[in-house]
Amino acid sequence: MGVVAYAIWGLFPLYWPLLKPSSAEEILAHRIVWSLAVCLVLLAMVRGGARIRALFREPRRALALVAAAVLIAVNWYVYIWAVNHGHVVESSLGYFMNPLVAVLLGTVVLGERLRPVQWGAVGVSLLAVLVLTLDHGRPPWIALVLACTFGTYGLLKKLAGMPAVEGLTVETLVLVLPAAGYLVWLQADGRATFGSAGVVHALLLASTGVITAIPLLSFAGAANRLPLTTVGLLQYLTPVLQFICGITVFHETMPAARWAGFALVWVALTVFTVDAVRNHRRSLQVAVDALT
Repeated sequence: MGVVAYAIWGLFPLYWPLLKPSSAEEILAHRIVWSLAVCLVLLAMVRGGARIRALFREPRRALALVAAAVLIAVNWYVYIWAVNHGHVVESSLGYFMNPLVAVLLGTVVLGERLRPVQWGAVGVSLLAVLVLTLDHGRPPWIALVLACTFGTYGLLKKLAGMPAVEGLTVETLVLVLPAAGYLVWLQADGRATFGSAGVVHALLLASTGVITAIPLLSFAGAANRLPLTTVGLLQYLTPVLQFICGITVFHETMPAARWAGFALVWVALTVFTVDAVRNHRRSLQVAVDALT
């Protein structure tokens, strides 16, 4: 289930171009509307309505999910736009950077303390951003927006503590009115592609709901059954596949300086991951020693 989730997310660069000639805005709106439709069906199956109604008695959790909805909408839009405008490699960088952003957020927001090795990994990643900025002539804003929005989204989801189906249902409920309103306006203005670009295209737009729900549910199933370190290692499958797609399928250029920037990010991730695994094993050994 973990491999399925991260592989689908990693192969999204092959999916979004199939939805052309729809714009990123139209694709995003359809993704929200159809995701809500799928979520309502799943919600009925898991009988999760009571947990959503309970949110009205917990305004802090509700506000966390509202903020999460806004962030995931920004993340989805930037990612769809980036893929359909030839920035697949830079998008993959954002998801390579995500674990490091999550660590920084844990330090700043939750007051968690970083070990010296972790600070070193963060420092190397900041150096990578500097190298990539010099290469692009601008900061790698696509990667930074994707990493920051998804990292903060994960933090808010952690604070809200809602199961996968119920959480996504609330998030799409928050977003569905502006999304549906935009689609109605687009149709009235004669610029909507849904229904005017063929049956296959319409079905592909409708499938955005299913394609959103399947990896999310697979991830939830894997997270409930696997050690956290295993889930942490599996997450790198997504940006690796995105990077491979960008290089081999879309033939995006990789100058030497860009390779250097990516190499620094990979070094930082390797250091961070090895340290995390070692620390996890030490914690388990301490727990075993305490029991014996």
